[in-house]
Amino acid sequence: MSGQVKRAFKYRFYPTDVQAAELARTFGCVRMVYNLALQARTEAWNLRQERVGYNTTSAMLTTWKHTDELAFLNDVSSVPLQQTLRHLQAAFVNFWAKRARYPRFKSRKRSRASAEYTRSAFRFRDGVLTLAKMAEPLEVRWSRPLPAGAVPSTVTVSRDPAGRWFVSLLCEDTGVIPLSPADSAVGIDLGLDHLLVLSTGEKILNLRPERRDRLALAKAQRASSRKQRGSNNMVKARTKVARIHARIADRRSDHLHKVTTRLVRENQTLVIEDLAVSNMVGNRRLARAIADAGWRQFRRMLEYKASWYGREVVVLDRWFPSSKLCSACGARAAAMPLHVRVWTCDCGTKHDRDVNAACNILAAGLAATVCGADVRPQRNSPLRLSVTKQKALRCEPRELLSSTRNEVNHHSWG
Repeated sequence: MSGQVKRAFKYRFYPTDVQAAELARTFGCVRMVYNLALQARTEAWNLRQERVGYNTTSAMLTTWKHTDELAFLNDVSSVPLQQTLRHLQAAFVNFWAKRARYPRFKSRKRSRASAEYTRSAFRFRDGVLTLAKMAEPLEVRWSRPLPAGAVPSTVTVSRDPAGRWFVSLLCEDTGVIPLSPADSAVGIDLGLDHLLVLSTGEKILNLRPERRDRLALAKAQRASSRKQRGSNNMVKARTKVARIHARIADRRSDHLHKVTTRLVRENQTLVIEDLAVSNMVGNRRLARAIADAGWRQFRRMLEYKASWYGREVVVLDRWFPSSKLCSACGARAAAMPLHVRVWTCDCGTKHDRDVNAACNILAAGLAATVCGADVRPQRNSPLRLSVTKQKALRCEPRELLSSTRNEVNHHSWG
């Protein structure tokens, strides 16, 4: 793992008026080249059933630069224009592999304003970063140091809707090494009253970052809706709304980073459920709360940090009935409405709904990891638990690990 992890270090910077104008021109040219190439590739397929690749679009870019209408493309660095063609090629590869939708055209108002520079288009020396076509270096706020001896391979400059400028340096971080193995494992149940409920009984608070700024956001949005379209006042009002959204997103991201880092450091195995967040936000009553919790962002952070530090993330099937199963006897309740937060099993065990679900998630995850057990129930028939699953739902994590290891050793040598 050491020396092979590439990390992007993001910093805020403050461009001069000349630099801001140059970068704005670059963003516009990048967006135009992307849209022209996408249109050319789409027409080639629709009219001639022909697949156009990166090399062809690169030759098209050279032709476009020699036309009177697109001669302004020569005024900016050529590297970001080539990089946007590579990004379009990657988008088509993901589309052909059925990992993403068909690429869409970039919008001046809605798309992310960014430009990527490779090593031939920037100079980084002694903490001073200078981009191509610029005489002065960028005024970057180095909020944290880069890894010792790190040499950026790419530099991405971006501007968010709130008007903030950021530069992201992609480097190899030799300091990322696997942590020492831990004996602990944890099941994680995601919720709304509490962001996370762990199988240990710990409940992590949901900060609800959007709720704290809801009134200010509503006021700013109402003010924006009253402005005349296309006016300077409309631009100012939209920027104010974007700043509130940015503050909410930063608060959420900071909390999730702290939580995921602690969980990865303390546990060797982390078990979560595969939640269909895009489907769940279809519930009008819970959509805002689900989006505010950031479940998808939590899972993404947990997975890449676990891969960095030698931890394992086990994802259970979304249909696993974690809330309906008794973690003591393995019996399954007939129904479990959302308003039921505490329930008592027929065996006499009283359960906190979320803690019980987290314990079931942990047990099923360990069973799937150690014994290869299936955790997906049959939808049209009563749940039939295998012996391994019954043992998993009754045992403590350490007991389960020891018992399953003994079974594996017995079958291996028997």
